[in-house]
Amino acid sequence: MSVPGPASPVGALTRPPDSLEAGEPTPGLSDTSPDEGLIEDLTVEDKAVEQLAEGLLSHYLPDLQRSKQALQELTQNQVVLLDTLEQEISKFKECHSMLDINALFAEAKHYHAKLVNIRKEMLMLHEKTSKLKKRALKLQQKRQKEELEREQQREKEFEREKQLTARPAKRT
Repeated sequence: MSVPGPASPVGALTRPPDSLEAGEPTPGLSDTSPDEGLIEDLTVEDKAVEQLAEGLLSHYLPDLQRSKQALQELTQNQVVLLDTLEQEISKFKECHSMLDINALFAEAKHYHAKLVNIRKEMLMLHEKTSKLKKRALKLQQKRQKEELEREQQREKEFEREKQLTARPAKRT
């Protein structure tokens, strides 16, 4: 692929003219002292520099302006892409945190079920202990009553034996 070179400015020599032969002096160059005609050469050179600069600018400036515009568009698109990427990252983080929250809710549900079971067990144990306490109280009362009855029975038997024992008769 070949790249076209810059167009040569008007009036600039790209090769020596065909009319000049070897040994002939080129126009603008003299075989006299280098200081002669320096001011005139400078004005021509300034003019040539101006023309070259204008030609260079007119040739490259539109491309540079298009490139600048394209770079600005690319930069703007990049900013938009970065913003979009940041939004997607935040959405991803939210989704990830939602998964964490869902896991926490599942764990909370599991522990809630455990607490409900523990509560049921505690209520059942409370009922059993209450029944056992009532039964123990009834048994204790029954034992005390039986013991009291035995004690009374012993006393009656003791009294009976006392009455049945022979007593010496009183002499009167």
